[in-house]
Amino acid sequence: MKITNNPNVQKILGAYQKKSEGVGKASKFKQEKDKVEISEQARALQVALNAYKKLPDIRKDKVNEISKQIKSGNYHPSAEEIAECILDRKI
Repeated sequence: MKITNNPNVQKILGAYQKKSEGVGKASKFKQEKDKVEISEQARALQVALNAYKKLPDIRKDKVNEISKQIKSGNYHPSAEEIAECILDRKI
């Protein structure tokens, strides 16, 4: 049995072709492009973070001052200061 000459099959194929022609027309719609907006607070945070990264790990002026105090015998931290540093894991 041949189905190519059947009028019902031809109607179905014709309807399918009409639907498939409309698929390409969707590209006429203009899509918005993605965009990113950074808030002022985020910009300020970035500036602060960059300034923090530029700071030295060791404050040489403070180290030199305490070193001089230790050498001269004038450095006497209190027990509270020592305990606070231990708890803050500074030592």
